[in-house]
Parts: sequence; C-alpha cells; structure tokens
Amino acid sequence: MKTATRRTLFGPVLLLVAALLAVVTALAPGARAAGGLDAAAAALKQGPVYVDPRASGQFPKAEADALAKKIKNSGKPIFVAVLPRAAEYPSKTLLQDLRTKVGISGVYAVELGNAFNAGADARVMPHSSVQNLVGSVKRSDYPTVSQRLNSFVDIADQQANGHAPSSWGGADTSGLGTGAAIGLGALVVIGGGGAYAIARRNRRKRAEEERAALEDLRVVVDEDITAFGEELDRLDFSPDEHGADDAMRADYTHALDAYENAKSAMARAEHPGDVQAVTTALEDGRFSLATLAARRTGAPLPERRLPCFFDPRHGPSVVDVPWAPAGGAQRTVPVCAADKSRLDDGREPLARTVRTEHGDRPYWEAGPAYAPWAGGYFGGGLLPGLLVGTLLGNMMMSTNAYGADFGGPTGTEGGDFSGSDFNSDDFGGGFGDGGGFDGGGGGGGFDGGF
Repeated sequence: MKTATRRTLFGPVLLLVAALLAVVTALAPGARAAGGLDAAAAALKQGPVYVDPRASGQFPKAEADALAKKIKNSGKPIFVAVLPRAAEYPSKTLLQDLRTKVGISGVYAVELGNAFNAGADARVMPHSSVQNLVGSVKRSDYPTVSQRLNSFVDIADQQANGHAPSSWGGADTSGLGTGAAIGLGALVVIGGGGAYAIARRNRRKRAEEERAALEDLRVVVDEDITAFGEELDRLDFSPDEHGADDAMRADYTHALDAYENAKSAMARAEHPGDVQAVTTALEDGRFSLATLAARRTGAPLPERRLPCFFDPRHGPSVVDVPWAPAGGAQRTVPVCAADKSRLDDGREPLARTVRTEHGDRPYWEAGPAYAPWAGGYFGGGLLPGLLVGTLLGNMMMSTNAYGADFGGPTGTEGGDFSGSDFNSDDFGGGFGDGGGFDGGGGGGGFDGGF
C-alpha cells in the first residue's frame, strides 16, 4: 500500500519536472522554435541566439548554445539569428524588422542562408564600427557559420557599449544537469558577495581612469580658458568708448558671458565628457570676439564657421583646405588665415599639442579623453569625419570616447527596452562592404535581387 502511494505521488512530480524542463528548454538560448520573425524575436528576448529549425544544419544546437553562453558571459547586448532563405525573412528589411520586434537596443547579427549582415543602435556601437566589423568578417571568408559568428561576437564584445537585457537571466547554464543547476544556484547565492565585489572594483577602476583623464584634460582646458581671457584683455574694448553701439556691446557681453560659462563648466566638471561644455562656450565666445572686431573696423561680418582645425585657439576658420595626417587619407579641414598661409608655403601648420605618455603630440594623436574637448569645438557630428584615420579618430570609432556626444542618434546605451524608437538607418541595407547582405565571402547580394 505504501509503495502504491509513493508511486501515486511520485508520478505527478515526474510529470511536473518534465513539464518544467520542457519550458526551460524552450526558453534556452539556441532553442528551436517555429520559424518566422515573431518566433525569432520572442526567442531573442529570452536569450542571445536563435536558430530557425530549418537552419539547424548550418548551425547545430551545440554550437548555438556555446555561442549563447559566450555572449551571456560577456554581459553585452549582442543578438544573433541564424535563418534560412525564406519569404518570411525579406532581406531588405530583415534587420530593421527584427530589431523592431525584439525592441531591445543592441548589436544584431544575422546569418541568412549563406549570407551575413549586422546592425546596431548607434549608442551601442557606432555605425562606422559596425561597417568595418561586418566588412572584416565577410572578407575573412570563414568556411563555417560558427567561425563567422564567433569572430563577429568576439570583436563586437570588445566594442559594444551597454549591458545584456535582464530578460536573459544572467550567465548561461544550458547543458547542466538538474543537480548541477541546483548546485550552481547555491553557488550564485554564496558567491553573490564576490560578484558584487568584482563589479565594485571594476567601477572603481573606471572612476580612477576617468579622474586621471580629467586631470590631463584640465591642463589643456585651463590653457584654453586663459588664452581666451588674454584675448579679451587685448581687445581693449569699453562699452562706453566713442563709436560703440548696441550691437558691439551685445557682442562684448556675449563674449564675457562665454568666458564665465567656460570657467564655471570646468569648475563643475567631474568626468571627461563634461569638458565638451567648456570648449563649446569658448568656441561661441571667440566668434563673438571676431564679430566685434569686424564691427569696430567696419569690415564685413564674419561667416559662422568652425574654428581652425589645427588649433581652435586661432579662432574661426576662414577657408577649407585639403590635408592628410601622417600616413592617412586626405580630407578637407577648416583653417585660419595664418595656417592657410603656412600650408601654401609648404610649411607645417601650428598644431595644438597636448601632453601624452609619448611626449607632446598634436591633439589628434592623443587618447580618447580629448574627444569631448574636440567635440565642443567642432560641433560633434562633423568631428569623426575630420579625424578619420588619426589615432583619436580611430578611438572615437571604437569606444564611447568618455561620453562625448558626436551628434549621432540618441537613445539608450544598450540592453534596455526601447521598442521601435531607434534609427532605422542603422539597421537597413547599405552597411557592410557592398551594402546589405551578401555572401560569406563578399560575393552576391540580397539587395541585388535575391
């Protein structure tokens, strides 16, 4: 009787355990679900990798689970889908539609048949970084889907900002037995304090790095503020002087306000990114001084232009000229009259140098801490194009450059739900090395009539 009772009780327990395991398996990264964008999006909300059942021959479950574990352990918002060539996955809008349905900011990589493409929210990874990474992966001509996706994830992990979405539920435990999972749960509880300590140490290290970068910046910015104050003194303008009018007085007042705003912003600065407000104020003040100088002499009022690229302390530029950094491609940069004359004579321009571990160098050969400093002078969105191919430019493309705002789309940093509020251009055709999806080796193309 007791044996029968035990069987009666044990049977439902086994059924319950089986049901729970089925649910866990269905939600696990790499789990096979019914095909279609809705199924892919639902799976990616629960884990970083989705493989359409019809594409399982390209990317077996063991490989998908290993990739999912790697992504979850990295803590980055990287989403990977392996899909067959099918009507429900239209190539031209696939990335955009997938991002919309998942609704979480991040990096999205898709293997479609034998083709590959990726996109990312601009705050998670800059558009140019995604382009370069996709092109590099395609040109590497990896023989398997696993190699291609792992290569992409390894590099994206280093460059992506943000955090894995909370819906993924932390580190991957797929492949563990029930006992091991219980044991791991106990370890998580016991080791929670250790994980917190590690996170705290990482935050402290980041804060120390930012403090050091801010101190380096402070030297440069204080020099800029001092130089602007000296310009105000040399101007020798009095609002009551003979010939002064309301327009001149307004220019002078605006320049004084910019000077005070710059000093106040620097005094409040706690992070390198805060410096951008300082140089924005200095750029604005120098234009007011240039306008005031023109009014006093009766010269035509200056056009509102970017400051001199080589040294913003030179004031507003007067012309754009072609220039190339050492070993870099030529681009057009704004320059002042003095530097234009030096370039015409075959001489080097008078570049703004900053202190680096390798000695004094032009600011475009310095580290990412100088990106906010330059961003305030050059208007954010234009700056990456001016600096492409330089050390600072390369760092800006691959890091968040200490919080500098370069005029890109705004939004969450990564891993947060944002629904359909994202820049669709970052997920459309036209990024990669040839635009849209194309074959693993760079040939063919979905956009050309797949």
